[in-house]
Amino acid sequence: MVSKRRLSKSEDKESLIEDVSKARKQPLSKKTKKSHVHNEVEENDSIFVKLLKTSGVILKTGESQNQLTVDQVVFQKKLFQTLRKHPSYPKIIEEFVSDLESYIEDQDSFRSCLLSCERLQDEEASVNSDGFNMPRLIISQLKWLDRIVDGKDLTTKLMQLISIAPLYLQHDFVTSLPEILGDSQHADVGKELSDLLMENTPLTVPILDVLSSLRLDLKLLSQVRQLVMGKLLSVKLDDLPVIIKFILHSVTAADALEVISELREKLDLQHCILPSRLQASQSKLKNKGRQSSSGNQENNSQDCVILLFDVIKSAVRYEKIISEAWIKAIENTASVSEHKTFDLAMLLIIYSTNTQTKKYIERVLRNKIRSGCFQEQLLQSTFYIHDLVLKDICPSILSLAQCLLHSLDQSIILFGSLLYKYAFKFFDTYCQQEVVGALVTHICSGNEAEVDTALDVLLELVVLNPSAMRLNAVFVKGILDYLDNMSPQQIRKLFFVLSTLAFSKQHEASSHIQDDMHLVIRKQLSSTIFKYKLIGIIGAVTMAGIMAADRSRSSNLTQERTDLSNEQCTQVTSLLQLVHSCSEQSPQASALYYDELANLIQGGKLAPKALEWLGQTIFNDFQDAFVVDFCDFPVGDYPFPVKALYGLEEYSSHDGIVINLLPPLFSQDFAKDGDRMTSKESDQKLVSPLCLAPYFRLLRLCVEKQHNGNLEEIDGLLDCPIFLTDLDPGDRLESMSVKEHSFMCSLIFLTLNWFREIVNAFCQQTSPEMKGKVLTRLKHIVELQRILEKYLAVTPDYVPPLANFDLETLDVTPPTAAAISAKVRKQGKIGGKRKADGSKTSSPDTLSKEDSSECDPTPSNRSQLEKDFKGKEEKTSVSLQSYHAFFRELDIEVFSILHCGLVTKCILDTEMHTAATEIVQLQPPELLFLLEDLSQKLENMLTPSVARRIPFLKSKGNRNIGFSHLHQRSAQEVAHNIVQLLAPMCNHLENIHNYFQCLAAENQGVVDGPRMKVQEYHIMSSCYQRLLQIFHGLFAWSGFFQPENHNLLYSALEVLTNRLKQGEPDQSLEELLRQSFNYLQNFSHSIPSFQCALYLIRLLMVILEKSTAPAQNKEKIASLAKQFLCRVWPRGEKEKNSIATEQLHTLLSIYLEHTNSVLKAIEEIAGVGVPELINSPKDASSSTFPTLNRHTFVIFFRVMMAELEKTVKGLQAGTAADSQQIHEEKLLYWNMAVRDFSILINLIKVFDSRPVLHVCLKYGRLFVEAFLKQCMPLLDFSFRKHREDVLSLLETFQLDTRLLHHLCGHSKIHQDTKLTKHVPLLKKTLELLVCRVKAMLIFNNCREAFWLGNLKNRDLQGEEIMSQNSEESEDDTASQVSKSKATEDGEEDEVSDGEKEQDSEESDDDSD
Repeated sequence: MVSKRRLSKSEDKESLIEDVSKARKQPLSKKTKKSHVHNEVEENDSIFVKLLKTSGVILKTGESQNQLTVDQVVFQKKLFQTLRKHPSYPKIIEEFVSDLESYIEDQDSFRSCLLSCERLQDEEASVNSDGFNMPRLIISQLKWLDRIVDGKDLTTKLMQLISIAPLYLQHDFVTSLPEILGDSQHADVGKELSDLLMENTPLTVPILDVLSSLRLDLKLLSQVRQLVMGKLLSVKLDDLPVIIKFILHSVTAADALEVISELREKLDLQHCILPSRLQASQSKLKNKGRQSSSGNQENNSQDCVILLFDVIKSAVRYEKIISEAWIKAIENTASVSEHKTFDLAMLLIIYSTNTQTKKYIERVLRNKIRSGCFQEQLLQSTFYIHDLVLKDICPSILSLAQCLLHSLDQSIILFGSLLYKYAFKFFDTYCQQEVVGALVTHICSGNEAEVDTALDVLLELVVLNPSAMRLNAVFVKGILDYLDNMSPQQIRKLFFVLSTLAFSKQHEASSHIQDDMHLVIRKQLSSTIFKYKLIGIIGAVTMAGIMAADRSRSSNLTQERTDLSNEQCTQVTSLLQLVHSCSEQSPQASALYYDELANLIQGGKLAPKALEWLGQTIFNDFQDAFVVDFCDFPVGDYPFPVKALYGLEEYSSHDGIVINLLPPLFSQDFAKDGDRMTSKESDQKLVSPLCLAPYFRLLRLCVEKQHNGNLEEIDGLLDCPIFLTDLDPGDRLESMSVKEHSFMCSLIFLTLNWFREIVNAFCQQTSPEMKGKVLTRLKHIVELQRILEKYLAVTPDYVPPLANFDLETLDVTPPTAAAISAKVRKQGKIGGKRKADGSKTSSPDTLSKEDSSECDPTPSNRSQLEKDFKGKEEKTSVSLQSYHAFFRELDIEVFSILHCGLVTKCILDTEMHTAATEIVQLQPPELLFLLEDLSQKLENMLTPSVARRIPFLKSKGNRNIGFSHLHQRSAQEVAHNIVQLLAPMCNHLENIHNYFQCLAAENQGVVDGPRMKVQEYHIMSSCYQRLLQIFHGLFAWSGFFQPENHNLLYSALEVLTNRLKQGEPDQSLEELLRQSFNYLQNFSHSIPSFQCALYLIRLLMVILEKSTAPAQNKEKIASLAKQFLCRVWPRGEKEKNSIATEQLHTLLSIYLEHTNSVLKAIEEIAGVGVPELINSPKDASSSTFPTLNRHTFVIFFRVMMAELEKTVKGLQAGTAADSQQIHEEKLLYWNMAVRDFSILINLIKVFDSRPVLHVCLKYGRLFVEAFLKQCMPLLDFSFRKHREDVLSLLETFQLDTRLLHHLCGHSKIHQDTKLTKHVPLLKKTLELLVCRVKAMLIFNNCREAFWLGNLKNRDLQGEEIMSQNSEESEDDTASQVSKSKATEDGEEDEVSDGEKEQDSEESDDDSD
């Protein structure tokens, strides 16, 4: 544009040329000169053509040369005047230049033509004819000179040049400074550049680039950094890389954390990247693929971001302080909202560039994930915003994901799986292939948790991006070679993934997957080995479900849907018929097929037509196989009289149905010898009774799906009787043969499993009559279990029929039976008491730990409790908990029965037509049965895997046997179902609480009622324990820390809070936790057993952990724990040696950890409780602490020593800068600690058992080490002002260390390796103590007071050990000399007196 100020004609001309120059500098169009067929004169109405023709230039079309009709100077003059005098000046200039651009063919040539203009002559003066920049050439000659005569003057001239030069020359001059200046000029130049930085913003980038290369004062760099940091929010993205480079270059170790923290707060790349990306995406929609300036802008911003991260990568790779400070800054960020995508991206970048910090980053990540700071939304945003940067470090991200998947915390495992998921989603094809390869590696690793997680990720990826997954299907298909090591649930997931890839779309690329799957399935189905047949059955049923689901969900045209429906329905039915025909020869395979098909139907994944066909087939086959008319009484030579038992209605001889169980079981078990029963089998094909329960489950689910939950078609099976025999053995038990025992056991197992499936089926029916019958069946289950225990006790080698068929193999018998058999055979030799011994050896305490890790570490089983009140003839019962795998699984819906009242009697059968109505209610035995099963389910699903780790070389499948249906659900679903049951469980808990309170009021807490009262007491106690166990398992679930489960936790706490009073609807979480704590605390008065007390304490601690202010309730935990320690518990609890040991250790540790003063608590127990124990009779206990007796003393001693050492170790060492008051408080604290230590150490003179001495050696050394590190620095500064206190402290401690020395001698005399292994470390620590005391005396100018003597080696009784030639002890004489000298030397007397004790310690160490 032409300037509006016109001073002269020449100035106007310069202005005009300046406008042309500016137009020249703009990007010129690539338009070519218009070409015509004929070389004619250009005829155009444009301003440009008209003005040129007026000034003397005729433009020609085509290849002809343009014609200049006047002299060049005249042309320039005319053109200038014409433009100048034009009416629309200065706007005419823009139009002229715009038209000019379309005629420029060669920009360089045109530029040369304009050199005659004055303005361009000035600009081009610096560029010679060869195109070289003369100022730059001159400056380059000054670089790297060997000798500069006057460097200061040169620096001054250069800075003057910079101040007056044009901007583009200033840039060249500034960037050349580091190569010209000497080191002595760096400081001056740096100060001037910093001043120039404040004045000249356009030079920010070159100045900061130069400052990074100069050796400058740290203070100056800090000032510049602060200036730049203040402008960080307003700088352009292009300038960020250089600015960040300078900031990171100027960081020192002292201010690194502060600088990085400020930098991460102000550097928000999200606002730089997202707008340009959004603008580019909008531009693409408008331009539909055409190149646009916004697209260039996006590419430019991406380049800048990549360059910025390259700068950061370089800094964190080569500067350890920067990487550590960055991690620390992120670690110190506490609020969830303060975490940015940049933080997560930086952790991933540092993880990939700096190998030394990998462990540190992993720890920070784990803590952030646990605390909820790094959530899925943040991770997804990080990958979306920084995908280009993260793509380059894909291998490191996959490595981190692999590491996180090895964790035991479910939230961390989930985060690792999300890393895989988003890497696949946002990265390119190569990275996607790497992700799938890594997941396949996890699946083939054999680690159960890794396999499950990796398969879950594959399931998500198949849904997320099926087309991309189809490209990698060959990798997934390779997993088929590793099926041998996978569990049934994992096989289901794998076939679901493959089936989804193969059948989700009718795609030609998927046909090879379909073919391979059909081949694998047919091969496995035809195998005679059960494991491979299992794989074939699971794979075929899973594939059938996908095929049917795809048909039902296919969209688009209706005509196509009909065609696909018929075709796929035929495929599904033919596939299922193939499975049925291949499995019908094996009862186990048939049962597995029925279970798998039932699971498929339950998930609603089968087509309606296929479901209708299947339902009709199953209905008819079930009737033919297992249902007979009541009048069709079995005839045969049976060893037991056949009766129709357990019917709920009266049948006449002509109507009604019966489940035919005993005859087919007899045919199966007794007809193997080839007797006359085989002729009957030839007439009618018998289905194995093993299939009864699975077959009924399948039938029930078919009917349920077809009729929307209505089971009227099969409700006759609920109350129909079963063909059995009298099951209660009575006096016949010992007279029966082993084969008859086994037959009766099998019959009872099958009957129990039938009843369990009946309860599964009808538990959700709403009619009162149905509810009453279900409760009756539940009562039958409890009765049958009691009878079964009697049979199992005398049949130790018996292996029950399978009830859960998705096992890895049938060749390996579950370890429960083998363990019982081995133990009974071992102990049966003693006195011939095989029955009693069998019952003892198969107790849940021993078997549950060996055989099934899903059992509670301290289980309370009904049969174990009944031993206290049953007669000798009834001591034959065993634990059914070890037979858990041989019972059909109860569905989670069964526990809706808990809504029935425990005490309130109500008539449920309101519509019965009989004369008398029976009152049915949920009794304590049935309640205990339900609670035991629910607690096992909860522990299996919600308890962290670290708490139920499988022992080494133990079969990994054992833990999940009997929980197949449960594992079809997520942990969130299970937790939600249990929260729904909280209200009825609170009712039961309160009823049991009232029962024990009434019992205590009647009997003054003594259980001495009649026999049935004792039985009821123990059953109610077991229910109490199971309820507390369920509550603890629920609230201890780690999933509550995940944001999506916060509402579920809120609901659970509301249930507990409303038990006290109906609260406001919108209470805070803290208020709910407080009221829930108070509600549960009220139950402490009625706790019937020590184990229940421990569960209540743990439950309260779990509630307390979720509070943000736990300190106020912490003392309540300690008070409650002390109350339990001071309570007299029933003797039955004390007899459980190993369990009581663990429980007492835990409770005592909880008490000492939560009490306000650990030292006072230890002093109370050791100073009050232990002396009471010492003075009491042999079998008595302490009156203050009844749980403290001679058997439990070692537990008390171990916990007190450990907590004492832990407490003093956590005390900060004193420093000289601390105030006098702090020194006094810490010295007082150490006096108390040493006094407690002295009391505990001296107890070994009375209690000198091997475990006590071992604890003393181990924790004695640790206490001395803590004294060295934490107390000795305090004594350095306290010795002069508190000499008496220090001397008293050292005198007490000297006696303790002398006793430790005697203990070392005692260990060597007895040559006890468990004790002597601690002796060398203990002696070394005592040596260090003497040296450290000497250093303290030198520090206080009392070196002459230090002296050494020798101490005799003695044992615990004080007798001298004569095996070594010890010198005469001089400690007593030396003490006297020290004291006499002390009275003469003033201050030195205190020092000598104090050193007297340390001399003895030196003797302790040197005499051996």
